[in-house]
Amino acid sequence: MEPKNLTLNVQSEIGKLEAVMLHYPGPEVENMTPKNAQRALYSDILNLSIAQQEYAQLQGVLKKTSRVYEVSDLLEKLLSIPEQRFLLLQKICATEQVEDYFDYLLELPANHLAKVLIEGLPMQVKTLTDFLKEEYYALQPLYNFYFTRDTSVTIGNTSLVCKMANAVRVRESFIMEAILNCSLFFTGKTTNMYDVSQNNPLVKIEGGDVLVAREDILLIGSGARTSPQAVDLLINELCKGKSGEKHIIVQQLPETPESFIHLDMVFTLLDKNTAMIYKPLIMGNNPHKTVHIKVKDGKVAGISQVNNIPAALKKLGMEVEPIICGGKADDWDQEREQWHSGANFLAIAPGKVLSYARNVHTLEELNKNGFEIVRAWDVIDGKFDLETAEKCVITLDGSELPRGGGGPRCMTMPLRRE
Repeated sequence: MEPKNLTLNVQSEIGKLEAVMLHYPGPEVENMTPKNAQRALYSDILNLSIAQQEYAQLQGVLKKTSRVYEVSDLLEKLLSIPEQRFLLLQKICATEQVEDYFDYLLELPANHLAKVLIEGLPMQVKTLTDFLKEEYYALQPLYNFYFTRDTSVTIGNTSLVCKMANAVRVRESFIMEAILNCSLFFTGKTTNMYDVSQNNPLVKIEGGDVLVAREDILLIGSGARTSPQAVDLLINELCKGKSGEKHIIVQQLPETPESFIHLDMVFTLLDKNTAMIYKPLIMGNNPHKTVHIKVKDGKVAGISQVNNIPAALKKLGMEVEPIICGGKADDWDQEREQWHSGANFLAIAPGKVLSYARNVHTLEELNKNGFEIVRAWDVIDGKFDLETAEKCVITLDGSELPRGGGGPRCMTMPLRRE
């Protein structure tokens, strides 16, 4: 029999992935028009059927290697518990100012309600005020929910519920918090950045900016989606009352272009001693600072500027060889492939990583560094044995999914690693 619930534990970016949370993209992705695509944080409207075929490859590989939890399944189970349903709806309706719909939503069957909370609730036009609002939805669809990494991140035994930079994503965090807090599913501590910050508008943080390099080292990006105020608050929360040394390495990110939204779009760990980097930002001369914050016995003991992330890690006894996104030869290739999430890798075990197939120069560079290139379908169909394989990159078709603005790391929320 399966254990009743799972104990959360992530101490690295590369330990063998044992459990992960996903959200299969559904009708919410298409419930938009060009007019509101920008508000949905998309650069374009996705072709859902193709996006789902691509996503099925990610899901298929992960089901081969890990326990896969699906957001909508857990949400439906949660909503069938009257008390949980009441509390979650109360929070959503108050925040999104749709209290008039509370009773209607409360009465819906759990499976229908789970769909509505993700796919959106069309407005019931009963007043002139409603009629004059140029708004089709009372509850907006959660267009970005297939990027489960953004709303929450597991750090050790703690799940951090992130305070999203965009209001259109607040409900995602509320749903994740309810699921992560439900003792039916998981065991671990939850830190909610909305509560911790007392809803301070200056505080914003998203999971794509948080990398667990080692048990005692966090890498954090600070830019369009994560503010310095949030980093300070997070350090305070995670470190207070803890003895020993911890290190936080902060990388400033440019506000534009939008492909730099998170640290994991320019830097991800592939193996114990290798990282994928977007060279112009991580190793180049640029105005974006890399800062090392040393924490001793729960208090900040020193803050200093360092050359770059690999140099800072080396000082802490963690040598990482950078592999260059887009290959070494051409700045154009680097720029173009970074735009299509070419630096955004998910490790399912040390040296075994997932990537998009379209970034051919990045894959060539990996191949030169001893990574075998293998198609997702070959893993799913059992033609390629991951267990016996050495270093490898499993490639997903990615023509539609990257349009949402992210890669395999963005689409996965690890719950437990070896």
